[in-house]
Amino acid sequence: MISAFLTCLYILGICAALTFGSKCGQSEYSSAAGECCPMCAIGFVVREDCRSDSSTICTSCSKGTFMNKTNGNFSCFQCKTCENGLHISQDCTPVNDTVCGVLDGYYCMQYSDDKRDCLYAIKHSKCKPGEQIKNPGTKISDTVCEPCPSGFDSPEGVNCSKWTDTPIKDVQSKPRRNRYGLIAAVLMYIVLLLSLFIFSCLNHQTKIQRLQNIKQSCIGNKSSHFTVCPINQSTIRAASIISS
Repeated sequence: MISAFLTCLYILGICAALTFGSKCGQSEYSSAAGECCPMCAIGFVVREDCRSDSSTICTSCSKGTFMNKTNGNFSCFQCKTCENGLHISQDCTPVNDTVCGVLDGYYCMQYSDDKRDCLYAIKHSKCKPGEQIKNPGTKISDTVCEPCPSGFDSPEGVNCSKWTDTPIKDVQSKPRRNRYGLIAAVLMYIVLLLSLFIFSCLNHQTKIQRLQNIKQSCIGNKSSHFTVCPINQSTIRAASIISS
């Protein structure tokens, strides 16, 4: 019982010290020298503490910094940058931090206490093949997907369509068409080679026949008289073909 009473007295003493112990007012701060100095207004911070014969000297926040409350600080807060998925909705000023908005295709995962500023955003989810979009994503919510009903498909995960109308069949038929095209090209090449070979053989046979005719014309008649065989370029070429 006595222990509980002493504990209560101790707690009351602490509360009294906190209530009456501080000699500075609500709009003052305690300096390093123990003086109660006037606080600086929003957009400003302390440059020099007050003294017994002078007040606090304040300086404004520089570009890229801000101070949004009365204070006894010696430095301003750094303006934040809008991360991925966010854009600057309101520029930073000496009295307010940057306000970030959500880019298209993203949604906010965390807002500031006043709900004016998005702190973190992520990209909208994409529906898988075989699913379609039930509810499109917004600035505050992600995409909601649902499976396609029986007999329907969605290759790109956007809208479901009947299986007979779905473009996926065209996608599946492309490899088959490509294979048939390759086979046709190979067959045409083989036919061309065979044609060239046959033409070469026929041409060679024609030249041989021509040389044989020339030989026959050079043989003498039955009266044993010889016929002069003219030697020309055709005869020479034909002879070279036979010898080869």
